[in-house]
Amino acid sequence: MRHSLLLLLLAPTIALAQGTSSHAPAPAFTDPQRLAKLSSAFPAIDRMMREFAERAKVPGIGYGIIVDGKVVHLGISGLRDVKANAPVESTTVFRIASMTKSFTALAILQLRDAGRLSLEDPAEKYVPELRRLRYPTSDSPKITIRHLLSHSEGFPEDNPWGDQQLSRTDAEMAAMMRQGIPFSTAPGTNYEYSNYGFAILGRIVANVSGMPYARYVRQRILLPLGMTVTTLEASQVPATRLAHGYRRQDDQWLEEAQLPDGSFGAMGGMLTSIADLGKWVAFMLDAWPARDGPDRGPVRRSSVREMQQVTRYNGGTAIRDANGMPQLNAGGYGYGLGIRQTCLFRVSVSHTGGLPGFGSLMRWLPDQGVGIVALGNLTYTGWGGVAEQSLAELAKTGGLEARAPQPAPVLVLRREQVSRLVAQWSEPLADSLAAMNLYLDEPKSRRQAAIAGLVATAGGNCRPEGGIVAENALRGRWRMRCGTGDLRVTITLAPTEPATVQFLDVVPMRRDESLAPPAVCR
Repeated sequence: MRHSLLLLLLAPTIALAQGTSSHAPAPAFTDPQRLAKLSSAFPAIDRMMREFAERAKVPGIGYGIIVDGKVVHLGISGLRDVKANAPVESTTVFRIASMTKSFTALAILQLRDAGRLSLEDPAEKYVPELRRLRYPTSDSPKITIRHLLSHSEGFPEDNPWGDQQLSRTDAEMAAMMRQGIPFSTAPGTNYEYSNYGFAILGRIVANVSGMPYARYVRQRILLPLGMTVTTLEASQVPATRLAHGYRRQDDQWLEEAQLPDGSFGAMGGMLTSIADLGKWVAFMLDAWPARDGPDRGPVRRSSVREMQQVTRYNGGTAIRDANGMPQLNAGGYGYGLGIRQTCLFRVSVSHTGGLPGFGSLMRWLPDQGVGIVALGNLTYTGWGGVAEQSLAELAKTGGLEARAPQPAPVLVLRREQVSRLVAQWSEPLADSLAAMNLYLDEPKSRRQAAIAGLVATAGGNCRPEGGIVAENALRGRWRMRCGTGDLRVTITLAPTEPATVQFLDVVPMRRDESLAPPAVCR
C-alpha cells in the first residue's frame, strides 16, 4: 500500500523526467460545416457587387471568393469592351497595377532563399546607378533591399507620377537613377509608398538572376503556380479576352490606352484573370498555419508567411462609428503587401491596384483561410467598401471562425496535473510542476492558501470540465466545475525541457461564462 502511494505521488516527477513533447499540432478549423455556412452568403455578395458596379458606374467587374485554397465562388458582370458590347467572362484579363508588387517581393525572397542576395544588402550592390545617390543626411544608412520591400527607403510617395512610368525603357530608368532621386525622409525612418522603389527591386531581380524581370517571374513563379494567363504585356492577351480600361468623364466612358510593359513593370504592370488571381491568393493562404509536411514551393512557406507580416508600421486609428461602436484599424506594410488589424480580424492581408482604366483588390484572412479578389475596368475602381461588406456578410454566417490553436502534448499533461493540484494540494506534485520562478513570484504557501480558499468558496469537489482552450502550444486555460461554482485555471509553460509551469492563475468564473478570449474591441 505504501509502495503504491509513493508511486502515485512520484508519477508527475516520473512524467517530467521521461519528457513530454512540446511539439503541437497545427492550428485547425473545428467546424465541419464552415464552407456550407460561408456559401450561404454568396447570393447577398453577388447582389452587393452588382449594386456597387451600377452605383460606381464600372463598365465590367469580376470577383471571387477563396476558401481553403480554392476559388469557391466567382462572379462577373458588365462589359469588358464597351464599344463592342462584349461582356466580361470568367477568363477576362484585367490589369492589376500595384498588386504586382507582391509578385516582385516574392521573386526577391526566392533569390534570397537561394543565397543569391540578402535583404540587408545595399541596393547599390546590384544596381550600380544608385551608388551616386545623395542621401538627405550625413548619418543616413544606405538603402537596403529590405527598405525597398517595405516602402522604407525614404523616397517620396509617387502614385500620380508612377502610373505614367510603365513604358520606360531600361536605359531611360538607368539615366533617371544616375540623375539622382530626391528623398522625403531618411531611409529606415518612415513608411512612404514608392513605386520607384519597387521598380528598382525589379531591376535587382533582373540583375541578380541574369534574365529579364518578366521572364523570371513567369518561369520561376507564375508557371509553377499554374498561373498561365498572367502576364506583364497586354499585347500577349488575346483580343477576345482583354478588358479595356475606362475613365468616367461627362457621364461617358472614355477608353484609356493600354500601357506597355517596361522597366517599371515590377511596380504595377501585371495583367491577370479572376481564376489566376484566385490561385495567387490561395498560394498566399496556403502558407498558413506553420506546420509539418512537404513544402511544395516554388518559394518556402516560411518566406511566404514572412512577406505577410508587418515590417514597417504605418499607423493606426481608434474611433467610434455613428452607432458608438469602437472601430480599430492599425498595421503596416510587409513585403509587397499591407497588413492590418481591425475589431473583426486579428490579421487582414491585402493590396489594391489602380491605374488609368483599372482598379483591383485582393484581401485575405490568414487565420480564417478565406480571401476575396475583385477586378474592374474603371480608373481606380474603389473596391474597399464593398469588400468590407462582403467579409461582414461572410462573418454573419458563423463560418468565418479562425483556426483554433492546438495544445502541445505537454500542455495537455500539465492541465491534468495542475487540475489535480487545484483539487487537492500535494507538495511533491506542486514541486514537480513548478518552474524555478513560480514560487519566487509568489510563495508556495500563499498560493496553496489562496487556491484552497477559492476551492472552498466554490463548494469543493472541483474537477476539470471540457477541454483546454489553447492560446498557443504552451499556454491555455480551462474550466473546473466545483460543487457550487466554477474556477478558471490558466497556465503558461516555461521555455525549458521539460516544460514546467511558469505562470499559474486560478480565479472564480460564472457558470455561463465563456472561456473564449475577449473581443479585440468591446
